[in-house]
Amino acid sequence: METFKEVIKSIIEFFEEFGYFFTTKLFSLGQSDITLVTIGYLLVSVIGLVYVSNKLSKFIGRSVLRRYSASESTVHTISTIIKYVILVIGLMVIVQSAGIDLSTLSILAGALGVGIGFGLQNITNNFISGVIILFEQPIKVGDRIEVANIKGDVTKISARATTVLTNDNISVIVPNSEFISSTVINWSHNDRNVSFRFPVGVSYKEDPKKIKQLLLEVAKENPGVLNTPEPDVLFDEFGDSSLNFFLRVWTTDYTSRPNILKSQLYYSIFEKFHENGVEIPFPQQDLHLKSGFENLKN
Repeated sequence: METFKEVIKSIIEFFEEFGYFFTTKLFSLGQSDITLVTIGYLLVSVIGLVYVSNKLSKFIGRSVLRRYSASESTVHTISTIIKYVILVIGLMVIVQSAGIDLSTLSILAGALGVGIGFGLQNITNNFISGVIILFEQPIKVGDRIEVANIKGDVTKISARATTVLTNDNISVIVPNSEFISSTVINWSHNDRNVSFRFPVGVSYKEDPKKIKQLLLEVAKENPGVLNTPEPDVLFDEFGDSSLNFFLRVWTTDYTSRPNILKSQLYYSIFEKFHENGVEIPFPQQDLHLKSGFENLKN
């Protein structure tokens, strides 16, 4: 019986020492004592907050916002803002519930400001640029853009960087500051309708009116070319070896793949010209030799 009591007493002492280890003050933050329990609580709570904010923002975006907005970019923007708001409010609640006085964090905020001044300028710049992008929306998810010699579709806008998917299915991570400090070409800022001009040259013996008619037929037969605005043919110039035209078309389906549309139209133009006997010229030059031959005759 005595042995059993000693075992129980040893177990109780062990747990008391174990609990004391986790509740021992490691350091103080203002008037708050920080222990291993506090640190563990903060870590678990922050991980849970990040998980919940991600799930909740996605749920709101997919189940609520899609009912009121058909724009993918608008849904993404609002969902991202909601996520950040949940994170900020949640962090304040977690810190206060851990018994840490927020007023004591002013020293840490000052130290963080010094750190930002010396080594975190780029991170801060990209974060602020990301906030500006989300609110002003110079670019949106789904837009066709060109920045820093990168062409592609915007697939994701995060706090630090934006993901651009190129035609080669390569994801390029572009820092958000590039979209604020650099010139950005947004092909679909207003809508996905984009105009392309494709050059076409024919022989000087061809009738320009006939060429215009044939080119318009090719454009209207292509399902990727919009009927409104209508395609058009522009007489560009009298070239050295050809009459040069521009076939101007509007498209929505091929905004991100102009070379595919160009190839389709050129295949059709070549076939149409062949059927109607239209000559596609090749570069040529006329040489006139006048001097020097008199001496050869003598």
